[in-house]
Amino acid sequence: MQYREMGNTGLRLSVIGFGAGDNAGLFSAPTPGVDKPAPFEDQCRVLARALELGVNYVDTAAGYGDNNSERNLGKVLKELRVHPIINSKFELVPDGLNDIPGFVERSVEASLKRLGVDYLDIVQIHNQPRYHRSPNATFTTTGPWLNLEVPEYMEAIEGLRRLRQSGKARFTGFADVGPDQPLLKAMFATGEVSLLNQQYNLINPTPGMPKPPGLQVDQDDANIITYAMEHGCGVSVVRPLFGGALTDNAVAGGASHPLARDNRRRNPEGYGRLVSRAAAFKFLSIEGRSLQQAAIQWILLHPGVTTVLGGFGAVEQVEENVAALSAPPLTETELARIDLAWRANLGA
Repeated sequence: MQYREMGNTGLRLSVIGFGAGDNAGLFSAPTPGVDKPAPFEDQCRVLARALELGVNYVDTAAGYGDNNSERNLGKVLKELRVHPIINSKFELVPDGLNDIPGFVERSVEASLKRLGVDYLDIVQIHNQPRYHRSPNATFTTTGPWLNLEVPEYMEAIEGLRRLRQSGKARFTGFADVGPDQPLLKAMFATGEVSLLNQQYNLINPTPGMPKPPGLQVDQDDANIITYAMEHGCGVSVVRPLFGGALTDNAVAGGASHPLARDNRRRNPEGYGRLVSRAAAFKFLSIEGRSLQQAAIQWILLHPGVTTVLGGFGAVEQVEENVAALSAPPLTETELARIDLAWRANLGA
């Protein structure tokens, strides 16, 4: 295992992190009330193997599976008698608007109880921003969560500051806000941002570089990872395989893992387009290295990336991600072919 410092905090995270979100289905079912997470014994087995391989960082959130990710993870941590580096997140909801800092404190205190720990190494704001909201507009939501603007983020930051002062959080940050430069500048100016969760992958490389000529993306994230690095902030990469599309299995038309969120069933047309774009990188799958391992290697080439989260549903998935670190590295020729694929808009 390799480790990188999270920004300028001194905290070192394994470059392969353990994502305990809904997509993987290990600790919380992809669809609460319909799907079921893995049995407790399997949850213990998968996390124990990850820790054995040197993974020291686990990412969860109150919003994953209606609190079930934190609850089930807490049971596993107690069974294994371990305390890895833990990041959890809170989601501001309409009932919290009258006292946002207090809501943040109460939400995290509930997370601590579910996880069975006294403090969290990292706490993040999970809400996404609301773009271009007029002064008289009402809040919009993502599910039950509020989409925020700068004033609401600043009040949430005050709640994070209180958590640090009370010793219930060592470091704080936020998750995947997109290319909202005024928001980013305001957030980083508070001095409370030590970790950013950010999508970054071969299909959309714009979080880590200027958009390549010819490539079309749904959202240009304006080199946000470099911006974070320059401001002493670590970056945890989420969706490195774009929902499983950047895998040999997906490109070959294989079925999703039984526990995983079935993106093909949820949105067949959209998933098909995504896999078609991922197929432009089939050449990265060679003897001794899978497409998904190459995708992880490429992400880790960025010096601003601290850790790459895997959504693990089985021991074999953990082992494959970790093995990316010892697989044949990307060559200069392969990097040039990646650039050519972008310039051809991934064959679209």
